[in-house]
Amino acid sequence: MSVSSLLEQSSRIALAAFLHDLGKFAERARISNDQEVIEANKHLYCPRQKKYTDDKNVRFTHVHAAYTGLAMDLIEDYLPDLTGTDFAPFGSWKTKDADDSFINAAAMHHKPATFLQWIIATADRVASGFDREEFEAYNQGEDITRTGKNHYTARQLTLFEQIHKTGLAEQDFKYRYPLSPLSPDSIFPIEATDCEGNDNQIAQKEYAELWDGFIQALQQIPKSYRQNWSLWLDHFETVWGVYTHAIPSATTFNIRPDVSLYDHSRVTASMATALWRYHQERKETDESVLKALRDQEQSWDEKKFLLIQGDFFGIQDFIFASGGETSKRAAKLLRGRSFYVSLLTECAALKVLDVLDLPSTSQVINAAGKFMIVAPNTDQTKTKLQQAQNELDEWFLMHSFGQAGVGLAWTEACCNDFRRKAGNQTNEKSPYRQLIDKLFEQMEIKKCQRFDLCNQASSSIVFNNFLDSFDNNKGVCKIDGRSPATEQINSEIFISKLAWDQIEIGHWLTHRQRILITRHSLNITSASLKTPVFGYYVSFVENEDGHGKFGEQAKSGNLLRAWDFSLPQSGDIALWNGYARRNINAYVPIASETDLTEEQWDKYIGIEEKLEIGAAKTLNHLACANRRQNESNKWLGISALSTLKGDVDNLGNIFESGLGDDASFSKTAALSRQLNNFFAVYLPWLCQREYPDTYTVFAGGDDFFLIGPWLSQIKLADTMWQSFQDYVARNTGVHFSAGISTTKPGLPINQIGGLAEQALEQAKAHNPEKTDTPPKNAVTCFGQAMSWIEFQELLTQRLPRLQSLIEENALSTGYVYGLLHLINMAEKVGEKPENALWHSYFAYRTARMLERNKKLDKDQRKARQAELAEEIAIAGIGRKYGGNYRIALFCYLYQQRD
Repeated sequence: MSVSSLLEQSSRIALAAFLHDLGKFAERARISNDQEVIEANKHLYCPRQKKYTDDKNVRFTHVHAAYTGLAMDLIEDYLPDLTGTDFAPFGSWKTKDADDSFINAAAMHHKPATFLQWIIATADRVASGFDREEFEAYNQGEDITRTGKNHYTARQLTLFEQIHKTGLAEQDFKYRYPLSPLSPDSIFPIEATDCEGNDNQIAQKEYAELWDGFIQALQQIPKSYRQNWSLWLDHFETVWGVYTHAIPSATTFNIRPDVSLYDHSRVTASMATALWRYHQERKETDESVLKALRDQEQSWDEKKFLLIQGDFFGIQDFIFASGGETSKRAAKLLRGRSFYVSLLTECAALKVLDVLDLPSTSQVINAAGKFMIVAPNTDQTKTKLQQAQNELDEWFLMHSFGQAGVGLAWTEACCNDFRRKAGNQTNEKSPYRQLIDKLFEQMEIKKCQRFDLCNQASSSIVFNNFLDSFDNNKGVCKIDGRSPATEQINSEIFISKLAWDQIEIGHWLTHRQRILITRHSLNITSASLKTPVFGYYVSFVENEDGHGKFGEQAKSGNLLRAWDFSLPQSGDIALWNGYARRNINAYVPIASETDLTEEQWDKYIGIEEKLEIGAAKTLNHLACANRRQNESNKWLGISALSTLKGDVDNLGNIFESGLGDDASFSKTAALSRQLNNFFAVYLPWLCQREYPDTYTVFAGGDDFFLIGPWLSQIKLADTMWQSFQDYVARNTGVHFSAGISTTKPGLPINQIGGLAEQALEQAKAHNPEKTDTPPKNAVTCFGQAMSWIEFQELLTQRLPRLQSLIEENALSTGYVYGLLHLINMAEKVGEKPENALWHSYFAYRTARMLERNKKLDKDQRKARQAELAEEIAIAGIGRKYGGNYRIALFCYLYQQRD
């Protein structure tokens, strides 16, 4: 068996498993009458079972299994080539008298009889966390969910609402996902009353519209890619995810419908592939293995799976590495390096899949520098994994000198390890939760063993001939300050190939929307990386220059991946553009005609560099974006940047115990994907729509790093917090913390990053109640750490009220600056007794200021003074906000500077 055919066969297994519940989608869309479906798909009952007779009243145990056959007929023309005599490992595509046909293997998972049918059926059960008894009960269950809806009317619950709320009844969960294609809007749950009813016909119509969209989208995959199973499958997974991300997978046996058809399908596909490969590599495909799969007693305790975790460490060191020329090209470098980190992670996962001959569907988690792949637990797999790790280490030692890298850790698992059911002891964790603990422990160990420097091959990369690699005339790279310079960017500046790639990526991201990953160069010299990534060649193209241009590359196997990384163009349009999607692009502010008018140009103080329409804005330009014109057309406001950095609090605890013993492998994969979507899908869309001058340095997984105009970023932080509350269904146990650092634009980028990190650490340590563990859910701004609620009040209530009082009473800027001194006094009353006089100073200064307003009589001045005292001295500085009131003052004052 050749390597390519092994990958092709693995891809067929994956697709069969992916489509095992295709009939659920089709049946709910009512693409045909039930009896017609049964008559058309009699052959789907395996002859060994003899379950079907000529009596037309005999029906499928699960009618969606019959719909799987009909639906496959409808999409057959858009699938890879299914004809020919060689359709291994299946006997055929859909021959009626072939027990192990592709279509039988997919449709017979509820009543399996053959080896391949049992492979997919076992993967289906393990992905759900079922043991035998639980599955048998589910298999005979009635068409009703725990929410009281049937399979037409039930809408998917959100996992976020359930975190740390395992004792709640189903009727207490208020949120559902709308039945819509994946888009920035549809990933948000809404109240059940807005999307869930009891009318079957209305519900079926919604499914029918979704089905029609799926069929149309499937046809958009380039036809030439159908000749490359692995490449096509990567595209199909995106289509399937877009149209099934909100379809409840299970709706019988009083099941809680909280896992999507997509998440269940992709986990099932990964496990089926690994399970088949485990037995195939051990040459175990006979009746004895079939019996073991069917009986489960010993088979489910056998360690057949290898869960491979990948983690990119040293991300910040990689992004913020600096040399003398870094600041001058900060904007391009930031977006180029950020994208490069995502690209490295994707290519590292591809390297693992490639060496193991596994399709893209074997990767079940992929977010923010982390990934997980399900592989067969064989000696051959482990040997190849070590080879892959050595290749990754060699690349990173060569190009980052060990400051960054991708670590691989693998853990053995059996089918029983994925069970949700705990033992007899009530305080015992479920087997799956124990497995999660092992995975976390294994990765923590790997983080402490990043590079095997005792490896002779790796050590030689670092020490042998390093000095000889430098050109005396070109010297050291002026960007990273350590690598040999090879590329000339002007008459005096030389940089390394890697730095050149990062700068050019920063340019290509504004003009191109596709990435091609190939084994050999495509010779696209205008938009290809000079440095191969782990042996792969990377090219950027606009729109693949028309469908099928690289068809020959796909057919030959040279084209491994073709990814769409374009940003969403609308909040409610499906995120599908005909190609496999990777949400790895960050939003980049682009100059428009409005930015280049003579009137607008005056606000860019002290900036000689001119902008061009369509070009990315520099950090210097962004720093001036919040300046505004007063009534005299004079530009006011400081030129400054705010850096916003944050991450989700207690993430490990959420994944380890947030769902209790209801956790399953499918739910873990779903939770990771959904959390990533907020930062990787919604956040760039939010910036594009409402905060267009924001640079997304990185956003994905559970964290984010943004740079933009100082006041816009402060407001963006508040908007993100409010949106995240909506995203997690108002679950107060799921939240993030953030740090905001405001600086001048000329500060070196690594220092900007360091200050943002300090601000985030300060927010994480915020603990006004002095509890043993800080509760987090906090934000730091202008050096003040506080709760998000307090931060929002200061921005949306206190700041507007302060501005109103200043205008009404003609308060001078000097008066407002003086309030900062009074805050300092109020905070240090315990240090010096005289600081207690701050309130008296406030009263005196306020009275003197009001006396200057000759339009006010004595009673009016007295009333105004009481009003100012109540708002600023009592509610602001004193009773409630204290030092945090600085946020309102700074936000006002920094807008007044000229």
